[in-house]
Amino acid sequence: MMVDKRHRNPRGQAMVPLYGFQPPVGTPYGLEVSTVEDFFAQHDDWPWNPPRPGRATFHYLIAVTEGELRHDVDHLTRTLTPGQWLWVRPGHTQCWHQPGAARGPFILFEPDVLRPDIARLLAPVTAHEASAVLSPHPDDAAWLHQTALQLLDEHRALGRRPLDVHHALRRSLLESLLLRLANSPDILAASRADKGRRDTYGRLVDALELHFRELHRAADYAELLGCSVRTLSRAARDGTGKGVRELIDARRLLEARRLLGSAGWDARAVADHLGFTDAANFGRFFRDRTGLTPAAFAARDAITHP
Repeated sequence: MMVDKRHRNPRGQAMVPLYGFQPPVGTPYGLEVSTVEDFFAQHDDWPWNPPRPGRATFHYLIAVTEGELRHDVDHLTRTLTPGQWLWVRPGHTQCWHQPGAARGPFILFEPDVLRPDIARLLAPVTAHEASAVLSPHPDDAAWLHQTALQLLDEHRALGRRPLDVHHALRRSLLESLLLRLANSPDILAASRADKGRRDTYGRLVDALELHFRELHRAADYAELLGCSVRTLSRAARDGTGKGVRELIDARRLLEARRLLGSAGWDARAVADHLGFTDAANFGRFFRDRTGLTPAAFAARDAITHP
């Protein structure tokens, strides 16, 4: 179901593995549906035994119907309870925990399985920065659960209908599920609030994702986006409660944690990659924000994720 596309940095050090989508033989490409319990039973040696961070080129969508599910997304542990959904987007660094008593439908799909018009409608919830944990309104919970089960049933019905009909039904059920999930009142309200801030703040997020390695000042991004530093600062405050410099530092710090941890880079390589003048300057930056030196963080991460 997944293919390790592991890459190495210029120094030859392994980066966080990137997994591509490869469904079981005979399954229509682009979409696979299972349950949390079946998925773990079929993959008892990967990637949670022992836990190892990884990234994927496709979406993970899990509905928790029983028990409690713990999952790390970009180095933050999320705890989900019944009625909540976990959505891990392509490119997120994630790490599994043992499922325990967690139960529920588990859907994996590639971005291009969605029709373009549906993908546009779903853009707020498929975006990389969208929330990893979704809490639909109780009025939507039963419908969402039933639709997920219908999708699971159709996925398991391979061979019962012509292949093109089977695939069309799966895609239709998936799109219906995602549209209803995205438009659940609680989630829709959050999306509308985000949309009101999306113009300047959203452009900042996009620019930051592209340029955080080489651009490190608010003025750099204001110039890039063609606005004043004051306008950019207001958009950042409205969107997150943080200043532009805080957002820049947070993005660099996230990348540093990724590279020092599972990727195994040393402090000097990370400093070069993130545009610090030297390893000592990077070390001060990292220690001030985490309370740990880069070496101490890497050693702790190695113990936590052997």
